[in-house]
Amino acid sequence: MRDYQNKGNGGTPPQRFYHQKKISAEIIYGLHPIMEALDAGQELERIVFRKGLSADQMPLITRRARERNIPIQYVPAEWFIRLGSRNHQGAIAFVAVVEYQNIEWILPKIYESGEEPLIVVSGGITDVRNLGAIVRTAECAGAHALVVPTTGSAQINADAVKTSAGALAHFPVARTKSLRHTCEYLKESGLRLIAATEYGETYYQRANLEGPLALILGDEGTGVPDDLLALCDEKVRIPLHGQISSLNVSVAAGILLYAIESQRHKQ
Repeated sequence: MRDYQNKGNGGTPPQRFYHQKKISAEIIYGLHPIMEALDAGQELERIVFRKGLSADQMPLITRRARERNIPIQYVPAEWFIRLGSRNHQGAIAFVAVVEYQNIEWILPKIYESGEEPLIVVSGGITDVRNLGAIVRTAECAGAHALVVPTTGSAQINADAVKTSAGALAHFPVARTKSLRHTCEYLKESGLRLIAATEYGETYYQRANLEGPLALILGDEGTGVPDDLLALCDEKVRIPLHGQISSLNVSVAAGILLYAIESQRHKQ
């Protein structure tokens, strides 16, 4: 059952919408156990099938997984050698270490609490530890939730939880099939979309970072995807004066999140 909890350091504590969940790194082996887990509503990070696998249960498992935004991956038979003698039948599922939520549920609750939403969007961040570090900073800076895509992003696993210093155990995470559609929803719901990019027209210190916001962060190698950049209300950059042409994405996230925090809490 989801509940509310106040948390903060001084002033009016920001409202939080937590669901405490025991951190685990379980693997489910075999088609029937995976089907049972889906029927029981268990949260799964992803399902892995052996390429070429044919079984009566596969169409139903695939349909249920897609209905719940659970990624499906197909791998060569050799991949399963690492599992040893376990009776996997060419199919395993990784149990999620967090309970994924819907952004459509999270956002109204933030507004109802009287706060201005601050949502962090992972535009394809692929490093697990960077994602965990971003969540740690986001939680400390008063952000409300993280949005991740079902595919093309780092998995939220035990390493991510460890790097987040435990923040992922209670920081809401929404998983979506389409980041573009989710960003359109955020925009229609009154949030301004801010992208962090080296090609930004505005230095972050001069940007308007007040009001309801979604901060979109891209992978260090490829940056924010073009289709998301096209939706953004503002593109900001962090000045770089040295020989290195980019910052670690978790460092950039920290700079921007506390710039937002500073503008929101002007004395």
